Amino acid sequence: MKILIVEDDDEAAKFLIKGFGEAGHNPIHSADGETGLHLAKTEQFDVLILDRMLPKLDGLSLLKEVRAGGDNTPALILSALGAVDDRVEGLRSGGDDYLTKPYAFSELLARVEVLAKRNNNDDGEAELSVGDLQLDRLSREVTREGQKILLQPREFRLLVYLMQNAGTVVTRTMLLEKVWNYHFDPQTNVIDVHISRLRGKIDKDFEKPMLLTIRGAGYKLQAPDTDI
Repeated sequence: MKILIVEDDDEAAKFLIKGFGEAGHNPIHSADGETGLHLAKTEQFDVLILDRMLPKLDGLSLLKEVRAGGDNTPALILSALGAVDDRVEGLRSGGDDYLTKPYAFSELLARVEVLAKRNNNDDGEAELSVGDLQLDRLSREVTREGQKILLQPREFRLLVYLMQNAGTVVTRTMLLEKVWNYHFDPQTNVIDVHISRLRGKIDKDFEKPMLLTIRGAGYKLQAPDTDI
C-alpha cells in the first residue's frame, strides 16, 4: 500500500514512516502542504494521511484542492484539534476519517488499512439505477434525468449504499457502520449534514423527491413514482 504522509513535525513523520514501513507499506513523506498537494496530484496513492496544521498550505485546504480535481483517494486527517466542530469540519472538507493526537499507531494503522480495503472493494454491481437516478461506480458519474450530478467522495459512497438498499429503510447505525466504518456513535450530526447535502443535489431541481426521511427510523431512497 502506497501512503502519502503530509506531516511537518520531523519526529512525528519519522515515527509514521518507520511504523508503516515495518508494516510492509510504502510511505512517501512531505513536510509541507504545497509539496503534499503536488505529490497527491502527480502520483497515485492508496491513502492520504494529512496533518491539519501545515506550513504553506493547511491540510484541509490541501484536501479540498484534491477533491476539487476529482481525486477520491481515501484521506485520514490527523490533528490535535479534537472538538466536535473540528471533526465535522474535517469530514465536510472531504476527509474519510479523523484521528486526534495523541494516538496509538496500531489504531492509525488499522484505520488506514480499512480505508484502503474499502476503497478497493469491487463487490456489487458497477452500475446502479433507481428510477431516473443512475450511478456508475467505475467512472463515478451520477445522473438524474440525464443531468450530471457532482458529488463529494463521502456523498458518493452514501448514495451507493442507499441505492444498493433502495426501497428499504436504512438506520443511522447502518450508515455509520457501512459508509463511515464507525462501530460507535461519534455524537456528531455528520449523517444529517451529508444527507442534507445529498438531498440538495439529487432532489432539489427535480419535481419528485427520492431521498426520504422516515421519522424515528432512518432514511429511504426510492424511485419518484413509488408510493411511500
